[in-house]
Parts: sequence; C-alpha cells; structure tokens
Amino acid sequence: MRLIASISLLFALMLASTPLPARTGAEPSTRALADTVGFAHRAWQMDSVMARIKALNHDDLVRTQQPAETAWRAAICPHDDYAYSGWLYPSVLRNIKAKTVVIFGVAHKAWRYNLENRLVFDSFSSWRGPYGAVKVSPLRDEMIRRLPADMAVVHDPMQSEEYSVEAMIPFLQHQNRDVEIISILVPFMDYERMQTVSQHLAKALFTVMKKNNLRWGSDVALLISSDAVHYGDEDWGGHNFAYYGTGSKANALAEAHDREIISTCFESKLTGKKIAQFYSYTTDPDDFKKTRWSWCGRYAIPVGLLTAHDLQKLENSAPLMGVAIAYATSISQPHLKVDDLGMGETAIATLRHWVGYSAIGFR
Repeated sequence: MRLIASISLLFALMLASTPLPARTGAEPSTRALADTVGFAHRAWQMDSVMARIKALNHDDLVRTQQPAETAWRAAICPHDDYAYSGWLYPSVLRNIKAKTVVIFGVAHKAWRYNLENRLVFDSFSSWRGPYGAVKVSPLRDEMIRRLPADMAVVHDPMQSEEYSVEAMIPFLQHQNRDVEIISILVPFMDYERMQTVSQHLAKALFTVMKKNNLRWGSDVALLISSDAVHYGDEDWGGHNFAYYGTGSKANALAEAHDREIISTCFESKLTGKKIAQFYSYTTDPDDFKKTRWSWCGRYAIPVGLLTAHDLQKLENSAPLMGVAIAYATSISQPHLKVDDLGMGETAIATLRHWVGYSAIGFR
C-alpha cells in the first residue's frame, strides 16, 4: 500500500515473463533497486541506520528478546520504511542464522500482470545490496525444476518492481556478508490452492536440502515479509481501511485486533488450523482477491507458514513454536532520523493513515 513510484508499467510490460525452468547458462544479471527512499542502499547508510537503532534502545518495546544463539527456522518481519519500522527488523532478523534465506514476499502489483495462484520467482544471479551483490542461491533453480509447471512462474518484471523482499536484504547482509537469498512472491491465491502449492514447495525444498546436506535453521531459513494492518481513511488510493472508524479510540481497537490475530495465529505451537485462521481473519471469504483486514501479507504469510509446517512434517522434526517479538505501528513511537542520510518516507503516518508491524520468530 506504499505510495512510492515503482518501475514504470510501460517498461515492465516490454519485458517478457521468463518461462520455466529458470535460465541456466545465461549471462549473470543483478536485480536493481526498486526503492532508494525508504530503505538503505549504501553501506554507510546501513551502518548509520544500525547505529541509530542501537542508540534508540527500544528494549522496552521488545516483548520477548531471544538469546543470541537462537536460530529461527521461519520468521515474519515488516517491510515498511526504515524511518517507521527500522528497529523491528533486527529485533527478529538477528536470529536468522542461516546462510540461505528463502524470502516470501508480497506481490503488491500482481494485478498488473494477471498473476495469481502461482509462486513468482526471478531469474537474477544476484540482488543489489548495500555491501555489494547478494548472491541468489543455486537451490532456487533446483527447487523450480521440482515444482509442477502450473505452480510457479519466473517473472522478472514483477520481481523488479516489488520492494517487500528488497527491504530485508540490507539487514540480512549487514549481519552476514555471505548471505544468499531465494525470492518467492505470492500473488492472489485461495486457501485450497495455497495448501497444494505449499506441499509441493516444501517437498522440493526438503529434497534439495537433503541432497545438499543442509540443515533447517542453521543452513536454510524461511523469512516472510509482511506489514500488519493498513489503517485509516486518508490517502490510501481511494480505499477506506478505517474499520473501526477514526480517532484514538478507533485506532486502539484496530491495534487490539492486530494483537488478537498475532496471539491467535502465530504464538506457541504452529498448526494448520492457526494458519487457516489467519487467512480467515484477513481475506474475504467470498472473494479471495479482496481483503477483509488489510495485512498486505495475507497470501505470503499462509504460504510461507504452510511451507514451514509441511517441511516440519517431512523432516519429522519438532513442531514450530511461534514467538511474538514485538508489535508497533508507524505512529506508536518516534521515527528513526534518516533524512540526513539521503533517505525518507514513502507515505504519510497520521492518526488517519498508519501501518501496523509484527515481528515474529518460529524456532
């Protein structure tokens, strides 16, 4: 729902969707930046952002701080402007220990390309990061080859203009210069389809991890990029997300509803029932393309968590346990100063236009 200008539609439509499987033997290509305003894209910017986050000392806002040695198998992290939500990124990403991170992103503009009911991959060899190129894991192409052709598509234009995966990279690269990623965008998808697609994705991931002798948590982690509720009746592109109305009391009710979703769906033992409940909270039961409660990750979160849940069953490993790290909004605390770093905000933050953020880990 951010208002930042993305790569122009005209240019994107000139690029063809790459057929499956992903390219092999082609010249290396680096995915360029889509957002140079809300996120850090230079090393000195990222170093400054991290120093300022540490100086803010938001320990009082972190509900559950995990020991440094805790390694998430999966996690949910916000992707809004660093000015608004920057401190939440390291609160959860610090416990991503794996070299290879499979990132489930939001396909905000999937409607432009009529993308639905299929996972969206890219064919890039690397992504641009503040400390240099971030390599795309070779596991990506192995996974794609193991997926049914009707369940995945390689679509560089969609990947190029989407910012939700890009937001994760500076923080991941700051803490691990050797990090490798696999970007998977999740467009419109009904729940039955999610279950089928996630089963196949988990099986593909399980197979390639076993083939390459990789362990979940220490070698490979799943990361889901999603902001929580988008609330208010002002400057939402003609949409009205003021479900409880406007004003302080209405905003408090909206925050309480977000916290209810988090506690009901993500905390303690992860189950299929909880994942289905999140989908019911956020998606119109009569039309899966419509929102019921405006989390932008209403497709990415269920697919990411279903994949994790299925992978856990394939491994016959311990159940995933969800830990709520923190919750905040774009108006709940002072913003991180970034204007002197050549950064800024891509949307307003007011009592009538704000975004919720949840940071959640699964060990």
